[in-house]
Amino acid sequence: MSWGAELWDQFDNLEKHTQWGIDVLEKYIKFVKERTEIEINYAKQLRNLSKKYQPKKNSKEEDEYKYSSCKAFLATLNEMNDYAGQHEVISENMTSQITTELARYVQELKQERKSHFHDGRKAQQHIETCWKQLESSKRRFERDCKEADRAQQYFEKMDADINVTKADVEKARQQAQLRQQMAEDSRAEYSSTLQKFNHEQHEHYHTHIPNIFQKIQEMEERRIVRVGDSMKTFAEVDRQVIPIIGKCLDEITRAAESINQKNDSQLVIEAFKSGFEPPGDVDFEDFTQPIKRTVSESSLSNSKDGKPESRFTSKSKGKLWPFIKKNKLMSLLTSPHQPPPPPPFSGSPSAVPNGPQSPKQQKEPLSHRFNEFMTSKPKIHCFRSLKRGGAGPEDFSNLPPEQRRKKLQQKVDELNKDIQKEMDQRDALTKMKDVYIKNPQMGDAASVDHKLAELGQNLEKLRLEAQKFEGWLAEVEGRLPARTEQTRRQSGMYEPQNTLTVNNCAQDRESSPDGSYTEEPNQESEMKVPATDFDDEFDDEEPLPTIGTCKALYTFEGQNEGTISVTEGEMLYVIEEDKGDGWTRIRRNEDEEGYVPTSYVEVFLEKNAKGAMTYI
Repeated sequence: MSWGAELWDQFDNLEKHTQWGIDVLEKYIKFVKERTEIEINYAKQLRNLSKKYQPKKNSKEEDEYKYSSCKAFLATLNEMNDYAGQHEVISENMTSQITTELARYVQELKQERKSHFHDGRKAQQHIETCWKQLESSKRRFERDCKEADRAQQYFEKMDADINVTKADVEKARQQAQLRQQMAEDSRAEYSSTLQKFNHEQHEHYHTHIPNIFQKIQEMEERRIVRVGDSMKTFAEVDRQVIPIIGKCLDEITRAAESINQKNDSQLVIEAFKSGFEPPGDVDFEDFTQPIKRTVSESSLSNSKDGKPESRFTSKSKGKLWPFIKKNKLMSLLTSPHQPPPPPPFSGSPSAVPNGPQSPKQQKEPLSHRFNEFMTSKPKIHCFRSLKRGGAGPEDFSNLPPEQRRKKLQQKVDELNKDIQKEMDQRDALTKMKDVYIKNPQMGDAASVDHKLAELGQNLEKLRLEAQKFEGWLAEVEGRLPARTEQTRRQSGMYEPQNTLTVNNCAQDRESSPDGSYTEEPNQESEMKVPATDFDDEFDDEEPLPTIGTCKALYTFEGQNEGTISVTEGEMLYVIEEDKGDGWTRIRRNEDEEGYVPTSYVEVFLEKNAKGAMTYI
């Protein structure tokens, strides 16, 4: 159906209707724009939520994320971050594909509508002008006809009157003829104007207005189709991210399914295991015997120097309250007094001078150990300082053996990392100095001497510190139960090439309320721990992994030692970034690698490069 044929007389209503259609389109644009703002705000809130619960660096929370449940939670946070990213994608796509496009289309639609209705008004004005001309011609014809009729009547009256002269009659006759001619001319003009108007009116209502209304109808139908397409795009934008959102949810489910309660329980054991042996049975002390008692075979430990132990006095009996109300003190009183088993590669237990003894061994009576605890006043002070959060000793001697070993190993690893970092900086400065020496125009070689000397001092301090902690670590390793060779390699513990002599502190150790133990130098014994050599595989240096690619911007002639020549436009692999010395380490193939000036190449680093890619 055509608007031109059916709505030829509804020009004003069509004008209002098309304006309403534009208002509807603008309302939809506003709706989509508010939806994009909601998506952006939602994504922002999700990112803030994920960031809020991320573990803080160098805090206690980082240690908690070694458990599988915490790892799953961290994976959930990361996936929620990606989930938020998909909502940002929805907002961006809706803005670019709907809001921006429709806003531009509305402007074009307004211009087109304005043009069509301008043509319609122009056509209306033209037909109105023709109608006015017809009316004017009609009135003129009517007036001339009346004037001619009056002139004819006047002539007939004059002609009938005998008192009128012949000249007056002739004059009246000529006037009547003139008026009659004017009426005939007006009649012809009116007839011509009428025909012209009828033609223009036919063209207006059957040609011009239908064409204009047809264009307006097509414009309105395009608007309706465009709104429908935009609504489809609105749904499609959401549908496009559904697979990625589904993957995020699948990853969250997979992370939840990866939770392993047994592994978490094992991690708890590794985190809090002290390395102490549980205490033995407390033997009955018969106070009815008047004779002097000797140490029982089933007491806690051997008496020191073979001396008999004193009984509990009446005052000491009153001090048994710690065993009832202070479980922590009880655990401190029952510290082990035997060394752990030697490593499996140390030979049979009988071959070790201070190897483990049979379970039936002499133990100290409880009264002696309780008296030692009650008389150790300085150690009580240390315990209180520990409870207040005071800093422990540098060698972590306040910790149980297993926890002390872990802390020392962690400290050694940190120092080794610092040493490697300082060595990398020193090597970079040394290369820079060599370049300056061979190419003085590039810089002054003496300018890096001060920094090299400072790095040398820092390296020496770090090495001494590392040796100190490695010594403590070796001491602790000699006291703990043997670990497998694979565990030793993974922990990277300190082992000298010769046999290591360590103090067997199993019988010298004294418990203290702060959890530390001391050694009596007069009761030292030696245990020989044969050292093992590292496998030959550690001697082969692994090639550095590629972390990206680079393109040579200029030709560089690598004439100095450690540099490599490149030609302009050549593509190479990057294996080491610029560390501030102005040089980048690159690789051409398996046997050709070296340094080039960073300003000579354009580097393209891989996203999330973890060193997994190596050059083949």
